[in-house]
Amino acid sequence: MPLPGPNRFKGAIAMLPGKLKEIFGKKKTDKELNEHYEKIELEKGDLLAMIIAALITFIPVLIIILIVFFGTMWLIFVR
Repeated sequence: MPLPGPNRFKGAIAMLPGKLKEIFGKKKTDKELNEHYEKIELEKGDLLAMIIAALITFIPVLIIILIVFFGTMWLIFVR
């Protein structure tokens, strides 16, 4: 039974660049990207849903940052 070694993945690593090109394809131009995104239409409540999702994502992080900032200021100046 052969022991695993550095040459074990040699074939897989050689295939990697070709697979990456196949997965990601060619780079699209700005014109192609604009054409792609012009086709996407938002429904009536989509914008509100995206705003609520952004708030749910960013507000807790901002609260934690503010707590750390003001806690540090309190420890330095008040205590």
